[in-house]
Amino acid sequence: MKIKTILFSASIMLAGLSAKSQDFKKTEDIKAIKSMCGCYEVQFNFTETFSYSKDSLYKKSPVKHETALEWVELLEDQPNKISLQHLLITGKTEESIVKHWRQDWLFENTNFYNFNKETTWNFNQKKPKEVKGQWTQKVYQVDDSPRYEGTATWIHADGRHYWENTTDAPLPRREHTIRNDYNILKRTNVQETTATGWIHDQDNSKLIRKDSEKDVLLAQEKGHDVYTKVEDSKCILAQNYWKKNNAIWKKVRDQWEIIFLKNRTLSLEKKVDNQFLFMKLFELKPDATREDVNKIIDSYIVK
Repeated sequence: MKIKTILFSASIMLAGLSAKSQDFKKTEDIKAIKSMCGCYEVQFNFTETFSYSKDSLYKKSPVKHETALEWVELLEDQPNKISLQHLLITGKTEESIVKHWRQDWLFENTNFYNFNKETTWNFNQKKPKEVKGQWTQKVYQVDDSPRYEGTATWIHADGRHYWENTTDAPLPRREHTIRNDYNILKRTNVQETTATGWIHDQDNSKLIRKDSEKDVLLAQEKGHDVYTKVEDSKCILAQNYWKKNNAIWKKVRDQWEIIFLKNRTLSLEKKVDNQFLFMKLFELKPDATREDVNKIIDSYIVK
């Protein structure tokens, strides 16, 4: 009886230690995610590394080196959800602010919208054991429609803090304006915090996807975006812009959330009235009604 009691006590103690370890690990994860907030000078670097086209006239995308100033706003800060809104500063007035991409981080999330092709995202569910201890990064377009998402474990080892995942995505804006010979960008994303900010490293595959056929690899690409932290005061224009416009974009996010909660495959119209969705939403005034927002978004949902 004494042996059983000792074993039982030991198992309780080990369970307690394991829970504390998991809590500490999650705290480190949250610290890494939230450290991406603030004002950053950003270097965007992309180059096509290998091509596999059989076309002798195939032309690579040009090498891209660009710099920008970007504010990353902490939208939501909950135990199992952290939301970060990126705002691009392109000039010296508030009119130059561009609402950029958004990244939501969800702890042990099981619901996914996986990009298929064109403008369709397939809804999928994972089992809780498949995502235990993991964070899903959900990335949204400038109009808060889905872009890509994936789940993985944040790693804190050897002085490094990083998260890595591979997932399918639409073509980025820098590509879809100049390329139409592929329709999937399979992205391997690594987001790593550093002493001076953070890095978004990418190893991407440009794929051609057709129904009932095997994906064809057209080319590979390297991306290396470096976010260097600077004084928050350098991004005051973006901060002021967001104070004035946050309410309207909250209405946009709320409507998308209603759509996502339907948990079914989502397809969008490319254009309505010859306009992309972001164009119509960017035209809205800060005091636009929820009904105005909902009507615009719903018009792009393929029923």
